Amino acid sequence: MAKQIINQLKIQAPGGQATPAPPIGPALGQAGVNPGQFIQQFNAATGHLNGKVVGCLIRVYQDRSFDFEIKSPPAAVLIKDAAGVDKGSGVPNKEKVGKINREQVEAIANEKMPDLNVANLDAACKIIEGTARSMGVTVEG
Repeated sequence: MAKQIINQLKIQAPGGQATPAPPIGPALGQAGVNPGQFIQQFNAATGHLNGKVVGCLIRVYQDRSFDFEIKSPPAAVLIKDAAGVDKGSGVPNKEKVGKINREQVEAIANEKMPDLNVANLDAACKIIEGTARSMGVTVEG
């Protein structure tokens, strides 16, 4: 018989550099997960990401055991890296903060493809382009 899931958490943490400090530690503690044990396993699984923020889905079972699934980094983080900007625009329709080209959009879409609800690369590119526009990043090409 399968273990019964009693809680699910979604967190975002820097890959390979997560700490049990707030906000991660208290959220895990409230859900019945040992923060130190989770952080150790999470950092081992995401060490190759070198501090890039990634999403994580944590399933907590009735016997207080857990497992987790690493998701790809948020599209906004990937777009900021590609455009070389620190943050998006506060007024994206008036102030543009950077530019990315079609090849960069396709690379981001390929990386995000398993987490997006799309059938093909073209649809994934449109999602990434929309996110970029809402951040004040211009898509060229």
